[in-house]
Amino acid sequence: MAAPVALPFAQSERSTVGIEWEVALVDADSGDLRQAAQAIFEAVRPAEGADHPHITSELLLNTVEVSSGKCSTVAEAGADLQRALDEVAAAASPLRIELMGAGTHPFANWATQRVTDKERYATLIDRTQWWGRQMLIYGVHVHVGIEDRDKVLPLSRAMLTVFPHIQSLSASSPFWGGKDTGYASNRALLFQQLPTAGLPPQFERWAQLEQYVGDMIHTGVIDRVDEVRWDIRPSPRFGTLEMRIADGAANLLEVTAISALTHCLVEHFSSMIDAGEPLPTMPPWFVQENKWRSARYGMDAIVITNAAGDEELVTDSVSRWISELAPVAQRLGCAAELEQVRTILRRGASYQRQRAVARRHAGELEPVVRALVAELAAGRPL
Repeated sequence: MAAPVALPFAQSERSTVGIEWEVALVDADSGDLRQAAQAIFEAVRPAEGADHPHITSELLLNTVEVSSGKCSTVAEAGADLQRALDEVAAAASPLRIELMGAGTHPFANWATQRVTDKERYATLIDRTQWWGRQMLIYGVHVHVGIEDRDKVLPLSRAMLTVFPHIQSLSASSPFWGGKDTGYASNRALLFQQLPTAGLPPQFERWAQLEQYVGDMIHTGVIDRVDEVRWDIRPSPRFGTLEMRIADGAANLLEVTAISALTHCLVEHFSSMIDAGEPLPTMPPWFVQENKWRSARYGMDAIVITNAAGDEELVTDSVSRWISELAPVAQRLGCAAELEQVRTILRRGASYQRQRAVARRHAGELEPVVRALVAELAAGRPL
């Protein structure tokens, strides 16, 4: 057995929140992806040699990630994202590039996408080959500050019981390479093909996580802890629990709504720990089944809700959670954003709206891109 790797957990204020949102660069004329991230970064760079604090690169040159700072409310984080988006849009417009949010691009060819010139990305592609090159996907990541390291793993296990709710609401990747996959979130199943991606082990003790990281480094699977790409992962550097469940969002309203639900759920479970109440958990086989069901059926998924194997339509379960979390949302200052989850329930998730556009245009997917571009610009579902 390899030596464990010490993972000191940074001091963090309870229930602070940070959001990262990956958006695609699309050609204003064809709707196809543009490999123009480097030109965008040059245009938004605050000073020679300096990186923008809220606009960063991702694996592919068709992608820009906008991120918030460490914020006290989801609204504050959303304002950071909007400012960064506005900067990216201003830099992109003269290049005839528009911004699009979704879990996948409806018709782009993964084989023609270029990788960002960074050693860690080159290493990833060299190792993962065909699957790595297929990572033409976009996500939203939500960091929630955890004030006590001993809470992190129990909170991670509890969040796995509501994993399908977040995945279903955010599902926005029904199309892949010009075809309807039949899945609400094709991204969810694509991404888990990478080593160390997918659902996390349900560790009971921090020492188990340190042993896991030690073993992975010793055997050459990873070089550092942030190459563990679980759907829910501790982020020791920031002192957060990072939820990487959600597909890339089509608009800011959905980013903040899904982030508010995530934020409230973590705080709700954290308060249960404080009160000495047992947190909900679920066997790994139920968690795995829920991930598949929500990826396949999205808002029509019948999900397993507890360790006893009880089941419920995910939208009914989400509605109950919105009501239960209302006092938590008031406390966190995100009542308005949590209530916007009802907009998704009413209007349908992005995958449903994308399919509706395709149906109206006899299966053509360029209009789907146009609709996604319009939604991102409007900041809400259209």
